[in-house]
Amino acid sequence: MREPRIAIAHDYLTQRGGAERVVLSLARAFPEAEIHTLVHAPEQTYPEFGDRTIRTSPLQRIGPFRRDPRLALPLLAAAASRMRIEADVVLASSSGWAHAVPTTGRKIVYCHSPARWLYLPDDYLGEAGPLSPQRLALAVLGPSLRRWDRRAAATAQQYLANSTVVRERIEQVYGIDAPTLFPPFSPDLAHGPQAPIPALAGWAGSDGTDGGHHLVVSRLQPYKHVDRVIEAFRDLPEERLLVVGRGPERERLRTLAGPNVRLVEGLDDAQMRWAYGHARALVAASHEDFGLTPLEAGAHGVPTLALRAGGYLDTVSEGVNGLFFAAPTAAAIRDGVAQNRRATWDAAAIRGHVQAFSEERFIAQLHQVVEDARPR
Repeated sequence: MREPRIAIAHDYLTQRGGAERVVLSLARAFPEAEIHTLVHAPEQTYPEFGDRTIRTSPLQRIGPFRRDPRLALPLLAAAASRMRIEADVVLASSSGWAHAVPTTGRKIVYCHSPARWLYLPDDYLGEAGPLSPQRLALAVLGPSLRRWDRRAAATAQQYLANSTVVRERIEQVYGIDAPTLFPPFSPDLAHGPQAPIPALAGWAGSDGTDGGHHLVVSRLQPYKHVDRVIEAFRDLPEERLLVVGRGPERERLRTLAGPNVRLVEGLDDAQMRWAYGHARALVAASHEDFGLTPLEAGAHGVPTLALRAGGYLDTVSEGVNGLFFAAPTAAAIRDGVAQNRRATWDAAAIRGHVQAFSEERFIAQLHQVVEDARPR
């Protein structure tokens, strides 16, 4: 029997985030698979995608859509529905669009979450006002997009959830019981040389090499609560906070940041390894679908101070690789930092905990899922 032809689909490759890291893991699991995506901006995402065959939709030809696919919101559903993929099995990495791609074979959806902007709009939009363009667009398009989204979900032969909370959300939104397959932390961030971040010279020591900071790694979106972390560190002048990420909240967050806070973006993997490896602790304050960054920190023996919610409940074991705080407020985060000062951590135990989320384990389980789905 011939080997099945595998293809990978993803919403869009326009940023450096956890979902895009998962696509790289999918690509390593199936090195011959082509990647299909609505738009691809090579300069904005991981350079490893440059080694892969990537197929895009006609939206790729419009420059502003490559820079920010959200500008194409009225067009994305139709574009995804027309991206027909010739393959025996399609692995669709989806948080809103890729689950709709039509295919000649079987479709397995690896779901990061049902679309937040459709089912958790207040969480997604944060403090955007009732007359903001985003809210007005969702008010107009939301009902038809929800109908389209549920029809798209029904075209899959199997759903996989990336966390416990996402499994519950898939059941609530689509009525689908989706087994959980935890994504891996990236080996690219766990192993290899480190490189200091030049922008931190004079802040992280005279040459930017001493570290000792608390760390946030996050897209700068309202629901990520990075502003609450920055507010917490206003009253912790003896501590330093490094924020790594980009997004629409960047300028507002810069205005909130005191002298003990730095915001940087566009780091390569060696610089990210330095940011993790020299951190005192990771601070994770958002309602995440899956708690990936605690695993990346844990690969360096670094503990996490996490919100007791969402995906962090899957990846943080209290007292082993982190501590929880109760609410995404500045006061609760400050209490977490104070508690961490009194804690004693075993770096080897932290690293041992995160090995249960290795890429090797993920790939082996994924191969079994695809084997079970292949045409007979």
